[in-house]
Amino acid sequence: MSDYLTGSLKIASSGLQAESIRMRVVSENLANAQSTAEVPGTDPYQRKLVSFETVADRVSGSMSVGVARVGRDNSDFRIENIPGHPAADPNGNVLLPNVNPIIEMADMREANHAYRANLEVFTQARELISMTIDLMRTRR
Repeated sequence: MSDYLTGSLKIASSGLQAESIRMRVVSENLANAQSTAEVPGTDPYQRKLVSFETVADRVSGSMSVGVARVGRDNSDFRIENIPGHPAADPNGNVLLPNVNPIIEMADMREANHAYRANLEVFTQARELISMTIDLMRTRR
């Protein structure tokens, strides 16, 4: 039974780590939502995306989650007319990041819920292991 609980701890721990990275990337996207290029003709901040992967643990026979990579979102940049901006082209158009704060906040909320769910699994498994140890002590 302890092996199953230990496996649960490992799985929940991998979920915590993956969602933590996801929240960091979303925070970075939000922080740079208005970061333009410094000179005309160069790209502004490009939104980052986290890709997850399933990781097999051959020792325990369980599957967990990991971050496959943190990549870039290739969607189009926003264009606004801001004459006088250092990154404005001759027409006054400025490329703005492809970050939508509403989407980022929804992603942050989803990552937060997943993090909390993994934390609850971790807490419950740890509590069950502790209860099992207490039971084994009283039987002696």
